[in-house]
Amino acid sequence: MARNIGSVILGYLVMIIVVFATFSLAYKVIGVDGSYQPGTYDVSMLWIVVSIVLGIVAAILGGFACARVAHSPVAPKALAAVVLVIGLGMAIAAATGGAAEDRIEVRPAEVSGLEAMQNSQTPIWVQFLNPLIGAVGVLYGAGLARKSKGVSEVA
Repeated sequence: MARNIGSVILGYLVMIIVVFATFSLAYKVIGVDGSYQPGTYDVSMLWIVVSIVLGIVAAILGGFACARVAHSPVAPKALAAVVLVIGLGMAIAAATGGAAEDRIEVRPAEVSGLEAMQNSQTPIWVQFLNPLIGAVGVLYGAGLARKSKGVSEVA
């Protein structure tokens, strides 16, 4: 039981680390102007596509790590549920909170990574899509891990 719980925690930590590292690198590569719509903190379509791809990679790696460590195929399902619940909770909070007067409308030419994380405005549809993609990615990664162990499917 402890190993399964630990595998869920490990999988989630892998996802956090991969997201932080790859998003930081992507922001440096794409730059401010590629990440945002002109003069605003509204993310660009390029950033949305890149973030979805990187999120899928993080979810697959998290699911893979979780399944490799777990004793039971239930652990990756639990990780997928955690990703879904936390992600949907954050999306609901974003959709219902944050008054328009709190939003920074004008973006300076140079924005640090920290400022970008704090002020980015991601469309609500993306915020609801991400946890769904994440949960599916976790299960896919777990399936890859189970196959590499010689087990054909996650039960």
